[in-house]
Amino acid sequence: MTDKRPLLRAIFDAAVAAAHPDRILAEHLPPPPRGRILCLAAGKAAGALAHAAERHYLDGGHIDPARLSGLATTRHGYGMPTKRIEVVEAGHPVPDEAGMKAAARTLELAEAAGEDDLVLVLLSGGGSANWVAPAEGISFAQKQAMNKSLLRSGAPIGEMNTVRKHLSRIKGGRLARAAAPAQVLTLAISDVPFDDPATIASGPTVPDTTTLADAREIVARYQIKTDDAVTAALNDPRNESCKPGDSAFARADFKIIARPQESLDAAVAVAQNAGYEVVALGADLEGEARDVAAAHAQIALKAHAEGRKLAVLSGGELTVTVRGNGRGGPNQEYVLALASLFADTAGICVLAGDTDGADGGAGHPTDPAGAILDQRTFAKMRELKLDPKAYLANNDATAFFEATGDLLMTGPTLTNVNDIRIILVDP
Repeated sequence: MTDKRPLLRAIFDAAVAAAHPDRILAEHLPPPPRGRILCLAAGKAAGALAHAAERHYLDGGHIDPARLSGLATTRHGYGMPTKRIEVVEAGHPVPDEAGMKAAARTLELAEAAGEDDLVLVLLSGGGSANWVAPAEGISFAQKQAMNKSLLRSGAPIGEMNTVRKHLSRIKGGRLARAAAPAQVLTLAISDVPFDDPATIASGPTVPDTTTLADAREIVARYQIKTDDAVTAALNDPRNESCKPGDSAFARADFKIIARPQESLDAAVAVAQNAGYEVVALGADLEGEARDVAAAHAQIALKAHAEGRKLAVLSGGELTVTVRGNGRGGPNQEYVLALASLFADTAGICVLAGDTDGADGGAGHPTDPAGAILDQRTFAKMRELKLDPKAYLANNDATAFFEATGDLLMTGPTLTNVNDIRIILVDP
C-alpha cells in the first residue's frame, strides 16, 4: 500500500497555510490615523500578526516608526522578531505570571490612547489564556485553578469563555472600554465554531450578550468546584460584561480575517486534486472527541465496504471530558478512538491535528499537534501488544502514540483556526 502520510500532511499543511498572518493580514490593515498606531495583540498568532503589521507599515513606508508601538502577547515558543511592537511569551492553555503582567500593561496602553490614535487589536485563539486580568478579589492562583477546571470539564470553548469573561478586567468588551475614545479596529483569526466575535479570545473589544447568570449556570451544570472568591465574583454585578449599546463601542470595529471554513476549503481542494471524493462535514463540529470519532468511523467503513476512494474531512473544536490521569488532547483522543474502531482495516489512514501546532500538552512549543493512524500504527500495536481501549479509558493518547511513533509534531504554526481531521479511504 502506498504511504499516505505525505498526502495527509499536505492536506493539513494547506489548511494551516490558508490562515497564516503573512498571507492574510496586510490587505485588511487601514491607512495610518492622524495620531499613533497602538498595536495590541494576543493569541497564538499574535507574534506573527505583529511581525506582519510591522512589515506592512514600516517596510512599506506607510508610517514614521515613532508613531507605531504596542505589545503582543503570545504562547511560549510562538514569538517573532519585531522592531517597534514588543512581543511577550506567556502561558497557554494555563495562564502564567507573564500573561497577567502583559494584560495589565495592555490595559494601561489602551487607557493612554488618545482620540486621534488607532488602537489596532490583533486577535487569535489562545488570547483568553494569554490575557489574564483577574476580576477584583480573585488572586492569580485562583484564576489559574479555575482555568484548569474549565479545561477538564468537557465544556465547549464558548461556554468556557462565558465564565472567563465574567472573571476578567479585559475580556467581554472591557479592552474597548479602556481604549475609548480612541478608534479601535480589531482584526481577528477565528478559532471558534460559527466565528462568534464575542467568543474569539473571549471578546475583549466587542459587546457580550452572556451574563453572570449564564456563567453561574455553566459552572453548576459541569459541577465545577469554585472557591469563595470566585463564587463571590460571579455574584457581583460589577463583573457584568459590556453589553450592546455601551458607549465603549461607539468607535470600535471588528473584522474576521481568517475562518476555519476557509482552511477546510483549502484542505478539501488538496484531497480532491489527489483524486478523492470528499465528504466535508463542516468547520464547526463540536462534541466529545471519542463520540465524533465513532460517527466518522461509520462513514469511512461504509465507504471502504463499497470500494470508494473517499476523504472525510472536518474542522471545529472537539472536547475531552477527563476521567483518567493520562496525557493528550482532543485530536489525539479522536485518533486513539479510531485505532480500535478501524481494527487493523487496510486502506484507511487518519490524521487529526490542531492548526496551531499544539493539541493538549503542557504548554511547550514541543507539544504534539495531534496524531496519525495507518498500517504502521497497527503493526506497532501488535508488536508492543498495545490496547487502544485501555489507553482511551485513561485519556492517555499521548503515551499511546509516543509508543507507536505516530504523534504529529509540527512545532508552532503561528496561526490558529481550530482542528483539521482527515480520514482517507482507499479501495
